[in-house]
Parts: sequence; structure tokens; C-alpha cells
Amino acid sequence: MSLTFLLGGDLLVNRVGYGAMRLCAQPGNFGRYPDWEAGKRLLRRVVELGINFIDTAHAYGPSCNEELIGEALTPYPAGVVIATKGGVEKTAADKVFPDGRPENLRRRCEESLRLLRIERIDLYQLHRPDPNVPFADSVGAIAELRLEGKVRHVGLSNVTVAQIEEARGIVPIASVQNRYNLLERADDPVVDYCAANGIAYLPWGPLAAKPFAPEAPLAGTRGALAWLLRRSPNIIVIPGTTSLTHLEENAADARMVLSDEEFAAMSAKTA
Repeated sequence: MSLTFLLGGDLLVNRVGYGAMRLCAQPGNFGRYPDWEAGKRLLRRVVELGINFIDTAHAYGPSCNEELIGEALTPYPAGVVIATKGGVEKTAADKVFPDGRPENLRRRCEESLRLLRIERIDLYQLHRPDPNVPFADSVGAIAELRLEGKVRHVGLSNVTVAQIEEARGIVPIASVQNRYNLLERADDPVVDYCAANGIAYLPWGPLAAKPFAPEAPLAGTRGALAWLLRRSPNIIVIPGTTSLTHLEENAADARMVLSDEEFAAMSAKTA
């Protein structure tokens, strides 16, 4: 089993990444992370452990999550890949809504570039389709940003196979980020479609935690991540934590490989 994936055909990433969402104030990941310096230390430790894929979004904070990453990691070590998202707005911990208007996506992308302190975003993802905006218009806006050199690769989040196919008719799609884990496998067809087409699949909620919940319900955290890595070679897991100990445990999961028998037993037990 390969523990790396060639994202977009040219960015080699380790399949255990880091989801930075929790590095915001709680509840609801709204506001600046209260121990800013500790957050910077954790992000630097992420890179030291060989984790070279970091996922964030404008909506995390909003904005301050990207600011923390930019402050902690500039100048970025060679090989570090930063993925962020636009298309979701947050005005309070419990007020989150899509905004996929092209002008908003452009504005948020340019803000992300400034906060992350980079000239081009490695992977820019449409955070969620906006029912009030034609999907093709939102994807087309990110395609334009790619042509302008502000975005290297384009990703999607919270989408169906039909939407992925529609988007691929506009711009190459490098990744899909949907909810998926050992206990919730309704997205199996999307995982398999992405694998067949060389598209990275980034499962959010990899431990079956509800959005913004502090604890994961899966007792075997390491096994749950190892199951995802074994499930399909295009899966990149992005567990989030604010604990250095948990971070190091997650990094060790890259070395935990399930046998065929272990994988089958886990799959059957939770089916």
C-alpha cells in the first residue's frame, strides 16, 4: 500500500495530512485560536513530523485559521502543500451558509493568498455548492483563478458524482472532500469514482464526529484512520487535533497497515 498520493498529477503528498479547522476558538470553530503561540508550535510540529498536506478554509474562524498558518509556516518548507476553500461564509458559530457567487469566490481567494502569505494556492476547493448560484458559475470562477495563476489545482467539497462530472467539463478536478468514515459509507460511489479517475478523496469527519464536536465516537481512532487508508489508494486523511500527543499518534498511523483480514473484519463489523 502506497502511503503517498500524487495530487493533481504533480504534488506528492503523504496520505496522512492535517486538518487545521480545530485551531480556532470554540464552540463552532468561530474566532481566533485562544493560544496563538501554541497553535503556531503545533503547526510547525506538523511539518517536522513529515505531514506535508494541510487543509484549511476561509470559513474556519473565519479567516484567522489561514492567518495562523501563514504566520506559523512562512517561509514554507519545500514540499508543503496548502489546501484551502472558499464558498462558505460564517457570521457566528451557528450561522454558516454557502456563497458561491463568482465575485465572492474571487474575493475570498485573494484574501486567502494574503493571509496564507503565498502567491499561488496549491489546492483551492469550492467548499459547498450554493443552491442560489448555478454550480457551473461557481466552478467557472475558480477555473478563471487557475488560469490567472492564483490557484494551482481545483477541488470540490460536499458534492455528488454528477456534480464532479459537470465540474470536470469546465476544469480539471484534483480532489473531492466529502463526509466519509468507517461508520458512514454512503459516499462509497464517490470514493470509487474518484479512484477510477485519479482524483484525491479527502474524507471529512474521518472519525465519525459530528461537525464541531470535540470528541470522536469511534473508540479505535487509529484503526479508523488505518481503515480509510486501506479503503482506497486515493484517500488522504486529514484528522484535526490541538494536542501534540494526538498529532504524533496520527502521524504514526501512516505506518499502521491493516491486513486483508483485519480490513474485512472491520468493514463487516460496522456495515
